[in-house]
Amino acid sequence: MAEMASKNLTSAAVFFLLLLLDWSATPTLARVRDRHRPCKRMVFYFHDILYNGHNAKNATAAIVGAPAWGNTTILASQNHFGNVVVFDDPITLDNNLHSPAVGRAQGFYLYDKKDVFTAWLGFSFVFNSTEHKGSINFAGADPLMNKTRDISVIGGTGEFFMARGVATLTTDAFEGEVYFRLRADIKLYECW
Repeated sequence: MAEMASKNLTSAAVFFLLLLLDWSATPTLARVRDRHRPCKRMVFYFHDILYNGHNAKNATAAIVGAPAWGNTTILASQNHFGNVVVFDDPITLDNNLHSPAVGRAQGFYLYDKKDVFTAWLGFSFVFNSTEHKGSINFAGADPLMNKTRDISVIGGTGEFFMARGVATLTTDAFEGEVYFRLRADIKLYECW
């Protein structure tokens, strides 16, 4: 009997030890949640002023490609399908176009569907402020009719070297087909 009790006690101790090891190796909810928190979060605004044939001095974007039925000073009908626009827009910390620029949003967007108002974006935020040095690169579909849209952060340079994350875009202002302002809420999940 004593031998059997000793075996049961040993078995129980081994079982308890294994249970304890398994419990300590299992990620807690807090550890899992921390893995999905951004390592850096920033909000910027960029201001796009499309050239319309009359505003060359203030324009920060221009149509460089248009379908056969369009031209390069007015966006095409049919949800602007086929237009390709390049831009060099100021980035500000607030939604005021006249606030000091902390960098430039440089890249392109193309309207890629006839039946839905949507675009595809490829651009960089190139910073020139004392607060941020380097660039952040973005790419992805922009379904313009959605209130918020997520595009991928696909890299960067300087303090944003190899950054990965998501930028949530919101149209903050829209004035006809000449001016719009986007709010970019950037959440980086890989920071070096």
